[in-house]
Amino acid sequence: MKLEIHWVVGFTDGHGSFHVAINRHPKMKIGYQVLPEFAIVLHRDDVQMLHELKAFFGCGVVRPVQGDRLALRVRSRRHLMRRILPFFEKYKLKTSKGIDFIRFRKVLHMMERGEHLSPTGLETIRRIVEGPSRSVRPEA
Repeated sequence: MKLEIHWVVGFTDGHGSFHVAINRHPKMKIGYQVLPEFAIVLHRDDVQMLHELKAFFGCGVVRPVQGDRLALRVRSRRHLMRRILPFFEKYKLKTSKGIDFIRFRKVLHMMERGEHLSPTGLETIRRIVEGPSRSVRPEA
């Protein structure tokens, strides 16, 4: 099956997520680790669709989440920067998920500059991640 670009955008609007976790990690210099993730979660009956999406993006892993759900997850910063960001920058999300994407993109660019490795940068990332969902406006 060949997935159509705009279908993938709509499907992501409905089933995808752009998440940034900030976890304690005592071995890290500042004691925390920033973990960005793009994910699409579906019922196990739709596992083939997750594999189709993995092939479409050319990255990620399909793994069980909980119960009868599986997820396509992309955690590699290289894949996020080179495949996921360019795709959704070119093909805009239509729902409020676009706001999540803008935040996600901002954090990834900060990480590329190494800002997540300083207490100030980490605090800025924390504010971006925890901010109210309507505080960032999607770009036209």
